[in-house]
Amino acid sequence: MTVRDNTNRRLKEVLDIMAAGSWEDQKPNGGEVLAQAVARIPFTKEESELLSGGIPRGHKNLTKATADLVKAGWMAKGRSGWEITEDGLKATVAFKTVDALSAALAEGTPVPADTPLPTKPVAKKPAARKPAATKSAAKTAATTKKTPIKAAPRKTAAKAPAKAAAVEHKDQPASVALAGDFGTILGSLVNWDPNHDRVQMKLDAKRGTWKLTADLPAGKYSYKAVANGSWDENYGAFGLLDGANHEFEHVGGEVTFHYDHATNDVLRE
Repeated sequence: MTVRDNTNRRLKEVLDIMAAGSWEDQKPNGGEVLAQAVARIPFTKEESELLSGGIPRGHKNLTKATADLVKAGWMAKGRSGWEITEDGLKATVAFKTVDALSAALAEGTPVPADTPLPTKPVAKKPAARKPAATKSAAKTAATTKKTPIKAAPRKTAAKAPAKAAAVEHKDQPASVALAGDFGTILGSLVNWDPNHDRVQMKLDAKRGTWKLTADLPAGKYSYKAVANGSWDENYGAFGLLDGANHEFEHVGGEVTFHYDHATNDVLRE
């Protein structure tokens, strides 16, 4: 199969994974969805080749391809996560094969109006097995009057003092840097260097997040969050370990980046 064929297969998995997760009424993290899709359809040797910035070719292709799902109106991406739309759910019914789904996306084919929503899977619960009672136990149960047990009064949990917020976030890395193609603009000798002082983020102990404000000229930029000064632990788009680069187009001026080690994602404001 070609690289494009494999990307289409993974794109179908992305939609199916999100459809299955929609019954839990939760917006999944994009990185988790992509990781599951790649686990189902592993990268070939060619797709595993690293591009500039240390991104596997297959990962960058898949990340870009998800834009087709958004364009078709089958999926929405937001800060709180990814969400499959009603048309996206119907698309899993109308276009059940990879070829059908790929053709619909390429040709802009809308989901037929009479397409039903997929049926919610019914979780089968194993029947509870009751232990067989002996004759003597049954006789005792029939003749013995049970005394109701009074529940112990609940203790009201004391509210934690406001100062506790500063120590709630544990397991923080020693450092977090934004390594990207704007490093030299901030004063680094080379781009993509996670060890220069100017690209280090500062921890906000109360919020438990890391922050960096930079004044950047207008242009398109790429970057990753690097923990502990080593590329062994780097997070790209949607907080995915070794994921595709964060990419954004900036109009110029100050931009503030926020990294959350709980999600490994970076937001901008």
